[in-house]
Amino acid sequence: MTQADRAVPRKTRAKAKPRRKAAAPSWRARLRLWVLRGVLGVVGLGLAWIVAYRWIDPPTTPYILAERARLGAVQQDWVPMERIAPDLARAVVAAEDANFCRHWGFDMAAIRDAIEAGGNRGASTLSQQVVKNVFLWHGRSWPRKALEALITPVMEATWPKRRILEVYLNVAEFDAGVFGVGAAAPHYFGTAAGDVSLRQAAALAVVLPNPKARSARSPGPGLQRRAASVADGAETIRRDGRSACFED
Repeated sequence: MTQADRAVPRKTRAKAKPRRKAAAPSWRARLRLWVLRGVLGVVGLGLAWIVAYRWIDPPTTPYILAERARLGAVQQDWVPMERIAPDLARAVVAAEDANFCRHWGFDMAAIRDAIEAGGNRGASTLSQQVVKNVFLWHGRSWPRKALEALITPVMEATWPKRRILEVYLNVAEFDAGVFGVGAAAPHYFGTAAGDVSLRQAAALAVVLPNPKARSARSPGPGLQRRAASVADGAETIRRDGRSACFED
C-alpha cells in the first residue's frame, strides 16, 4: 500500500458563513437620540444654574433687564442678609408669605383658599416669586407656571430658607426701576437697609404687591392700616417661631 493510500482523508471543513453587518440606525432613531441628549443637556445646565445661585448672587434677572431697557437705568444695591434689618425681613415675610418657614415651596392652604375665593387672591409663596423673578419671565402663561412648578421644589431642596429670602429681598421691585431693599431703603427713607425701623419696614412690605402704584413714602389711609397690620404680623411670627428658619 502506497503512502498515498495510507493517508487519512481530511475532513472537509465547513465554510464559515459571512457575518452580516449591523444595520445602521435609522434617521428617526438618530434624531431621537440627539433630542434626548439635548434635553438632558438642558436639564443639567438648568440644575447647575439653580444650584450655583445658592452661593452666587444673581448678577441680574430677566425682569430687571427688561426694566433697564425700558427706563434706561435701574437702581439695585445687593445687601447680604446679615446687613438687612431683622424687622425688614420679618415684615416682608409677614406681608407676603407668613408660613414661609413651614412649607416646601407651595402653601397648599393658601392655594385652597385662593381657589375658594374664585382666583381673586394670590397664593404664590416667596419661593415661587424668587423662581419667577430670577429664572423666568413675568406674565400669566401655562408654560411659565409649569416651569415654576418644576423649579420651585428643586430650589427648595438645594437652597436654605435664609438664602431664598435673601435673594428675594434683593431682587423684588419696590418702585419703578428700584430693586431690592439695598436701593429701596435709601430711595424712600434715606437710610440703609440695616437701619430701617419696624414702621418703615412695614411700609416697604406693603408696597410689594403693586410697586408701581404704591409708595412707601406717602401711603394712603388704606396702606397705613395695612402697614400697621403687617407690623403686628412681623412681631407675631417672631414670637411664635415662624421666622426661625431665616434668623440667626
